[in-house]
Amino acid sequence: MPMNAAHQRLCSSEKWARTTEEQILPWALEGVELGDDVLELGPGYGANLRVLVDRVPRLTALEIDADTVALLRRDYGDRARVLHGDAAAMDLPDASFSAVVCFTMLHHVPTEAQQDRLFAEAFRVLRPGGVFAGSDSQPSLRFRLLHVGDTMNPVTPAHLPARLTAAGFTDVSVSLGPEARRVRFQARRP
Repeated sequence: MPMNAAHQRLCSSEKWARTTEEQILPWALEGVELGDDVLELGPGYGANLRVLVDRVPRLTALEIDADTVALLRRDYGDRARVLHGDAAAMDLPDASFSAVVCFTMLHHVPTEAQQDRLFAEAFRVLRPGGVFAGSDSQPSLRFRLLHVGDTMNPVTPAHLPARLTAAGFTDVSVSLGPEARRVRFQARRP
């Protein structure tokens, strides 16, 4: 996982898990119908996973870091399918999921081209009518300091609709949250 030690401590903390449960997920998923079979990309230490696992009938999590996969399997493996893999090159069948979600992880994808491949892969594994939704952080002084030595490639909200449309999505919606610290997006596979 491309994070420095301070960032790892924050993302694995109970405080971050509460922030995710009480603020990030309710805002990012406002009005989103996830359906019966959800894929979370880049669950990290599982702050989102621990909320989603109680909200959807079937949950799959795809994590790129093998050590983190082992932790997630230990903590959630009896309630979710946890896979090791790259969201920009998924080894999952076409049209498999009712929804694909990702939260506060896109800025850890090193290049815009890799992010675009992730968007294309999310489109590919969604069923027709399925939704791709999530959120990510936006740059600030605190955000930049937290990412010293980390991968930090935040998405630009103004460019995100065109990038999602280029991946094949329709009904694209992108908005900034309070104080413009976060961006959320929703898009549909026709």
